[in-house]
This record gives sequence, C-alpha cells and structure tokens, in this order.
Amino acid sequence: MTRIAVCPGSFDPITYGHLDIIRRGAKIFDTVYVSVLNNSSKNPLFTVEERMNLIKAVTKDLPNVKVDVHAGLLVDYAKAVNANAIIRGLRAVSDFEYEMQITSMNRVLNDEIETFFIMTNNQFSFLSSSIVKEVAKYNGDISTLVPPIVEKELQKKFKA
Repeated sequence: MTRIAVCPGSFDPITYGHLDIIRRGAKIFDTVYVSVLNNSSKNPLFTVEERMNLIKAVTKDLPNVKVDVHAGLLVDYAKAVNANAIIRGLRAVSDFEYEMQITSMNRVLNDEIETFFIMTNNQFSFLSSSIVKEVAKYNGDISTLVPPIVEKELQKKFKA
C-alpha cells in the first residue's frame, strides 16, 4: 500500500517550522502533497503562485514532496490525490484544541483518512508566519526563521 499524505497550510510564507514538519513527514510517507490553502477570507502577503514557488524551491531536494493548491474541504482534496493521511504540525498545547476540532470534523466527513500530528522541534515552537512577517516588516533579522530565498522575497515585499 502506498502511503500518501497531505500537509496543508497557508504557508504565507513558509518557515523553517513548516519545513521541519514537511521534511519529517517525507521520511514517513511515500508521497507528501504540500497543499497551499486558497482561503478567500484571508488577505495573504504572497499570492498562491508565489507561495507554491517558494515551497517548491525549499523542498527541491525532497523528491517525494509535491506542491499543490486547494480550496474547499481538505478531505475532498485528500481523496482526490488518493491520500490516506493528513499531516498537521503542533507547536504547543495551545494548537491542540483547534487541531483536534478540525481532525474530528474531518473524521466525520471521511473516516478513512487518518490525521498524524507531528510536534515541531523546540527551536521552532514559537514560530509562525505572522511573526515572521511582522519582524520582516520592520527590517528585523529573520535569517534563522526562514530559508534565504524566503527572506529575500519578504525583503522585496516590504520594500515595495
């Protein structure tokens, strides 16, 4: 049986915390679809295409990682790519309650897709895309938070 997982998120932008979860998931699953959420209710800094390109650039050394986009229900997307698992990253206990609600709803919608929680490495437990954007906006050092290509693109966005 092929083990296919979906790792969803907004990735606006991708951080070393996201990359940690993706890399670890790629060691467990045969294929990992990193799926960029196209959420029309949010106002992202990067377009979907820009986010996808950044993710592709920082995961190019992972041959079993594919980058895609989806809108709508995650379980529908997972079924469409024949995934039998969803990977969710957890930073802290505070993430768990929200993630548990999503997982429970996904199980109601499709009980054949399992959710796997991966705890982030401690060094990334505080990290979020929102924090990265806030620090970058004020020219703070984000070199330990995001890959160099992401840092460069953030600098471009905030200079514009």
